[in-house]
Amino acid sequence: MTGDRLMSVPPVSTTNSSTTGTSSTAQAAGPSIDYQSFLKLLMAEMKNQDPTNPMDSTQYVAQLATFSQVEQSVQTNSKLDQLLQTSALAQAGNIIGHSVTSADGNTSGTVSSVRLTSDGLVAILDTGQEVTMQSGVVIQ
Repeated sequence: MTGDRLMSVPPVSTTNSSTTGTSSTAQAAGPSIDYQSFLKLLMAEMKNQDPTNPMDSTQYVAQLATFSQVEQSVQTNSKLDQLLQTSALAQAGNIIGHSVTSADGNTSGTVSSVRLTSDGLVAILDTGQEVTMQSGVVIQ
């Protein structure tokens, strides 16, 4: 370097850093944190706050509201997953007895049963082969 240059850096403020950290933790944790854990975390935050600069009660209400929204979203997603699985199984019954050809054309046969897996619906053919129901599969 040609000379000593000092760069001006603004100071870092730490006011209410524990509040922000707690809120981020509750939001980032998502479904892994339950209501009781959140309340314990909130109580610990209240006990450890600076008595000369206590947190505003509206911040607690905002944290509770945010947690409630996250919890409701997780429950809604869970119910939606259950609904989709039920719908897939109901539709799966309709392909039993039909002829199925895999997307690559290498596997075909008559569907004798179906199974719902984490990868989706799997048709079990009368030949014992399995075809994952995906785009490109032909059902006749």
